[in-house]
Amino acid sequence: MRSWGRLPTDVMREVERLEWDNATNLRGRLQGTRRFPISLTLKPPAAGDALMDIDHFHNWVNAWRQWSKQSQVKWVTRRYRVVGDVEVPERLDLGNVKELIEAIGPAAVKRSHIWAALMEPLLAVDRNLYDTLIRQILVVEQMSHRTAQQMAKVLPQLRKGIGAGYFLRGVPVQGIDTKFLETYNPLLTTLLDVIHSGELSEAGGLDAWLGCLPTPSNWLYIRPLCPEVRQQMGGFSVIQIPLEQFLEQPLPGRRVLVVENTKPGYALPELPETVAIFGGGRNTQWRIAPWLAERDVAYWGDIDSWGLTILAHARQALPGITALMMDHETLMAHMDFAVEEPRSTSLPAIGLHAEERMLFEGLIKSEQSIIRLEQEYLAQDYVLSKLYNWANGCTTKS
Repeated sequence: MRSWGRLPTDVMREVERLEWDNATNLRGRLQGTRRFPISLTLKPPAAGDALMDIDHFHNWVNAWRQWSKQSQVKWVTRRYRVVGDVEVPERLDLGNVKELIEAIGPAAVKRSHIWAALMEPLLAVDRNLYDTLIRQILVVEQMSHRTAQQMAKVLPQLRKGIGAGYFLRGVPVQGIDTKFLETYNPLLTTLLDVIHSGELSEAGGLDAWLGCLPTPSNWLYIRPLCPEVRQQMGGFSVIQIPLEQFLEQPLPGRRVLVVENTKPGYALPELPETVAIFGGGRNTQWRIAPWLAERDVAYWGDIDSWGLTILAHARQALPGITALMMDHETLMAHMDFAVEEPRSTSLPAIGLHAEERMLFEGLIKSEQSIIRLEQEYLAQDYVLSKLYNWANGCTTKS
C-alpha cells in the first residue's frame, strides 16, 4: 500500500466512514459542534517516491485536476527531478455540510433531501426543534412522510393535563390512530419538552405530563383452585390482572400459592380455599401486597440461584412464607433432570434459611457446573403430594 498520493476514491471512503457513517460525528457536523472545514491531506510524494511510481504520480495529479470543485483543493508547487516544477494537490477542504454531502455522492444527497422533507413540517411547528431533530436524526429518518405530517398536527394538540382520566391510547387527539402516541412516545416526549421548556422532564415523561392513567403492567395470572373461590371470582377459571390491582385488591381464599413460571400454574390440582398466582417470574413486587399478611402463602420456584433469590426477596416481606419443593430432597429425587444454569446470581445476604443457603451454595459450587432444576421437570405425583401436604397442614391466619 502506497504511503503517498491519495486518490479521490480513497479520501472520500475515509470521509464517509468517519463523518457520514459515524452517527455521533454526523450529528456534530449537522449541529455545528464539530467545526468545518474538514481538512484532508492528499499526501504529496517526496521526489524519490514519485520517480519510483511515475504512473501513479501522474494519475494522482490528473484525478484531483478532475475534482468538480477545484476551490476545495489546495495546490502547491513542488520540484521533482526529471519532471521539474509541478503543481500537486496538497489538501482537500470541505467547508460546510452541503460540500460534505455533495462530496460523498448521490446517496448522501438523496438522504439529506429525505431529512429535509421530514423535518420541514416539524420545524413549521417550532423552529427551535432543529437541534433536537438533528440529535434524533436516525429516528426521524425512519418515519414516513405521512408520519411526519401527523406528528406536526399532533404536537400543537398535546397539552398538559389533556389526558386526565384516559390511558395513553385513549387521549382525545385528532388525525392519528390509537397506537401513535405509544409508538412515537420517545420522540414526542423529546420534541414537546423543547416546545414546553422542559415541562415533560419535570413531570416525569409524556404520560405524566398529559395526566394519563398509568398503563397496567407486570401482569399476573390468577387461578382459583377450588369451586368456592372460583365462584367468588365470578366463575373464571383463570384471569390476568396488572400488578397494581393485585396489590390493592385482596383475593378470596385463605391460602395463596405463588408459582414462579406460567406453565406449572396450569398443572396445579384443586386445593381447598386456595388461589394460585403465577407467571411473575423474577418480578417479586407481588410480595408487598398488604393483604398477603393475612393469608397462608407458599412459594414454588425453580431450584437454581434465581429461584432461591426470588424466595429470599419474598421472605423479606413475608417472613412466614413457605418454600415448596425448593430443597435438597427435591433436587436429589430429580437429579437426572438437572441442567446447567446459564447465568447465575450471587447468594442473597438475607432471606434464606440455613438449609436453603446450603442448597444455594451447593448449586453454584458443584464440580460439574452450576446446577439448575426447573420446576416443570418434577414428577407429577411428587408435586401433588407436596401440595396436598402443604394445603392440609396450613394453619389459617385470623
